[in-house]
Amino acid sequence: MKSQDILLLLKLVSLYKQEQQIERGHISKAWPLDWQDWEVIEEEQSEPDDLLLPERKFGANEFIASLYTARKLEVETGISKSQINLSLNRCIEIGLAKKERKIGIPRANVRALFEFIVFGIKYVFPTKPQEITRGIATAFAAPVLKEKLMSTGEYVPIWPDAKGNTKGQAVEPLYKSAVHAVRRDPEMYSMLALVDAIRIGRPREKSLAVELLKQHLGVSG
Repeated sequence: MKSQDILLLLKLVSLYKQEQQIERGHISKAWPLDWQDWEVIEEEQSEPDDLLLPERKFGANEFIASLYTARKLEVETGISKSQINLSLNRCIEIGLAKKERKIGIPRANVRALFEFIVFGIKYVFPTKPQEITRGIATAFAAPVLKEKLMSTGEYVPIWPDAKGNTKGQAVEPLYKSAVHAVRRDPEMYSMLALVDAIRIGRPREKSLAVELLKQHLGVSG
């Protein structure tokens, strides 16, 4: 397993949520107020109205399938097309993903993914806060957790990024293109920040992150 596999699986989860919105006749990737902890670059944003246009032209199933092409996943995650295909094959082989029968698109095994993140990710892909720099808030400093926890230090954890708004301690992203992926999708920002809280957080931070990640992944029970 490689770290980009987890990034890709989280994107599959986000896309499934978008599918559910499409079925209800609406898709939204609008950013909550004050969540974008960076200088906004228009070409990095996915506009909800634009996402609906192909569906109106081609139909729901064709549009949904188009979201899962290697080319589209490359645009959304920053992972190359060749690595997308290799990653999907690895995930399917070990049971972290499977092909959906109806239209053949990949689905994340959310329970297995959740269990791996909670019990294994900090050992397989360890990290720890490093030098002080500027970037994008992650872990307990990210919006998904910020209002629920008190900061425990002078400097918060951040993903290093020249266009980020927050000064803090650098944390190596799960994968090098994670910052690109979060800029395009608020759900990805939430899930990757929660994963970081599990990777580097103290017990209370980790416990809350686990509960929130369970909700975001849609794991029942």
